[in-house]
Amino acid sequence: MNDTDADALRLYGQTFPGRLLLGTSRYPSPAVLEAAVERARPAMVTASLRRQAATDAGANGNAFWQLLQRLAVPVLPNTAGCHSVEEVVTTAQMAREVFGTPWIKLELIGDDYTLQPDTLNLPEAADRLIRDGFKVLPYCTEDLVLCRRLVDVGCEALMPWAAPIGTGKGALNPYALRQLRERIDVPLIVDAGLGLPSHACQVMEWGYDAVLLNTAVALAADPVAMAGAFADAVTAGRSAFRAGAMAEQESAQPSTPVLGTPFWHAA
Repeated sequence: MNDTDADALRLYGQTFPGRLLLGTSRYPSPAVLEAAVERARPAMVTASLRRQAATDAGANGNAFWQLLQRLAVPVLPNTAGCHSVEEVVTTAQMAREVFGTPWIKLELIGDDYTLQPDTLNLPEAADRLIRDGFKVLPYCTEDLVLCRRLVDVGCEALMPWAAPIGTGKGALNPYALRQLRERIDVPLIVDAGLGLPSHACQVMEWGYDAVLLNTAVALAADPVAMAGAFADAVTAGRSAFRAGAMAEQESAQPSTPVLGTPFWHAA
């Protein structure tokens, strides 16, 4: 086993080759999506269920289904657009049947304007899905108490947001996100709100385990190049975290020794 294998991303006991996850919506074309995925080689790609089987989804649905199969990347279905626990459970069960996977990205929306998760009902939804055999990755906020509750009901990984979905603002609450990383032991994947590769690198430097992107890549002027930039940034951030950054200093610290320097005078 090489060093890369030893540091692989592990979720629910399964190992993944990368630490970047990609969404599959809003790309200019299926060809661009395919090229972006090929460039980034993500650990997973997310896809939403439109409440119909792939074989009944028409020409566009069949083409997308074939694209997912051709990419040969694990699919992470999500429950996008759900506003109640019952809707989440039903959608997840349908997704498991259609996509043939127990993995689910749990999305339970509490506010349509900010797309903020329904933090009050999220633990109940996660609990029901886990009891039904799902490997649940819940989209949540950076709230420490909420995240602890999700871990308590059995979530082995969490997906806190950095900022509202699609805003590209980067981490709006660095203090809370860093505290969350220090206090929660399960893998943490930053999901939503990242807009630049530097944003991804930053959260990876803090010790986050992976990032999930969609809008930042899909709406870039060159999505394929941007997918590559994010993949490189995630790798750089992880390497920096493992290397251990120097401690910040309040005053300047000389980096060049003065002993033996011409014209040096002792104070």
